[in-house]
Amino acid sequence: MERPPHLPYPPSVLGDDSMTQQTSRRDFLKTSTAAVAGAALATHLSAPAVHAASSDVLKVGLIGCGRRGSDAATQAMKADKNVKLVAMADMFPDRLQQSRKSLGNGEFGDKFAVKDEACFTGFDSYKQLIDSGVDVVLLCEPPHFRPAHFKYAIEKNKHVFCEKPVAVDAPGVRSVLATCEEAKKKNLAVVSGLCWRYDLPKRETMKRVMDGTIGDITALQCTYNTGTLWSYPRESKWSDMEFQLRNWLYFTWLSGDFNVEQHIHSLDKMAWVMKDEPPVKCVGMGGRQVRTSEQFGHVYDHMSVVYEYANGVKLFASCRQMKDCASDVSDHIFGTKGRCDVMKGMITGENPWKYKGPAPSMYQQEHNELFASIREGKPLHNGDYMCKSTLLAIMGRMACYTGSAITWDMAMNSKEDLTPAKYELGALPTAPVAMPGVTKFS
Repeated sequence: MERPPHLPYPPSVLGDDSMTQQTSRRDFLKTSTAAVAGAALATHLSAPAVHAASSDVLKVGLIGCGRRGSDAATQAMKADKNVKLVAMADMFPDRLQQSRKSLGNGEFGDKFAVKDEACFTGFDSYKQLIDSGVDVVLLCEPPHFRPAHFKYAIEKNKHVFCEKPVAVDAPGVRSVLATCEEAKKKNLAVVSGLCWRYDLPKRETMKRVMDGTIGDITALQCTYNTGTLWSYPRESKWSDMEFQLRNWLYFTWLSGDFNVEQHIHSLDKMAWVMKDEPPVKCVGMGGRQVRTSEQFGHVYDHMSVVYEYANGVKLFASCRQMKDCASDVSDHIFGTKGRCDVMKGMITGENPWKYKGPAPSMYQQEHNELFASIREGKPLHNGDYMCKSTLLAIMGRMACYTGSAITWDMAMNSKEDLTPAKYELGALPTAPVAMPGVTKFS
């Protein structure tokens, strides 16, 4: 059974040692491709065939071996008759071996072909995997690392499946946008883990709304209220960095906070129906009321954001992660001729309708379409919307953290860089909890 996107996944952690020498990602963005330490010494591999014949083996590498990564690898192996998983990378050996054991249980036969020498761990393991001869890279590591990992994969001419969100701050989004342009020039596939866009019921529902079934859109509402997620008690042998990496959900520099890491699914559906036109501004509120102990880092446990579009439409978006509270994961679109309940695939009003067609796994569907596009020589490219939806979520976090009205241009041009001073398994103080009216926008 496929795991719904609102349920927790055990953590996977994998970092990037390319900036350990006191180099921030802000510097990384300003410099050439040589800014990633060691990149100039890496072996340049030839580009994979954009059009792969059905007899060609497409070799897949997985970066980030948690539950989501393991599921993505499973779906990749099921997506094409001639795909092989040949390499795996994660920060920690125990995470990698747990996933390797699960994936190598015999279900996939020779499609699972990960040898000992193709298992890479540590901060620089993503480079080792990408340089190992794979054709397709699955980016399922914590969101903070995706901009650098994505950039390196495209530099080395790899097709990419990139989980959501693609970054945790604006410099990261700008980096991914630039890399997406390079992917387009190289005709490389970039498929996003914003999986609802690959859900057949949602596709048909959104098409009908955008075709005018409910008239002109007047308002939007999305809610993502769930219980608590996983966490791992600190072990005495763990450094600050290891504790944060193993509990990455609870540190904004790693996850973007849950408005970015989880609620992005709902925000992306709303962005989709608005044809990915960005809002003009947003205001928000939120805080940390229940989930307050040190094991939960410094992130919030509830947020509410109102986005305003140029045409006057407002999006009312709220999310919460608290146990023993009412759950609600729903999206509603209001129009001059009716309304749409997106999750139910149902329209009421002047033109009532309900989806009754097939509903295959959206997780599997995105991989099926990714590999089919590579075979056809017409690689999919989801770069534009995956970046815009990520910034939409980051923008909302900024509004909640600061208490300020945040415009799209402010968010896009923000200089706030959440990158730590260095990547090493040592001391890393937890940042203070953001205080609206005190925490400043930057």
